[in-house]
Amino acid sequence: MRLKPLAAILLTTVMTTQLAACGTIFYPERRGQISGELDSGLVVLNSLGFLLYIVPGVIAFAVDFATGAIYLPDGEYSLKPERLNDALDQEGQVDPLKLKAIIKQDLDLDLPLEHARQISHPNSQQLASLGLPPRA
Repeated sequence: MRLKPLAAILLTTVMTTQLAACGTIFYPERRGQISGELDSGLVVLNSLGFLLYIVPGVIAFAVDFATGAIYLPDGEYSLKPERLNDALDQEGQVDPLKLKAIIKQDLDLDLPLEHARQISHPNSQQLASLGLPPRA
C-alpha cells in the first residue's frame, strides 16, 4: 500500500525534470552553445521522457537544443566574470599583471598583457545583459 505514494512522488520528480530539460538543470554552464558533439548521457535522459509520454521528451529535447545545453563543451576554456573581478582595482580599472596571473593560473596560458590597455568601457545595459551589476 505504501508503493502508490512512492510511485507518485517518483513519477512527479521524473516529469518535473523532463519538463525542465535535463541539460539545463545538470549543466547550466553549457547554455549558449550553438553546436558541437551531443552529450550521449543527456540524450538518454531526455529520451526517457519518450518512454513516459511523448510530450515530456519533445519538450526536454526542444529546451536542451534551444539553450545549447545538450552539446558537450568543445575543449575551449573561459573564465567566469566573477573570477575576472579579482583583476580590478578599487577604481574599477583592469590591472594587467593581476589579469595575466589569473589567466595563467586558471587556463595555463602565458599571454603578454604587460602593455595591454582597455579599449572600451561597457555601459550599464551591456553589463546587465551579462548579469553583472552596473559599475559606479
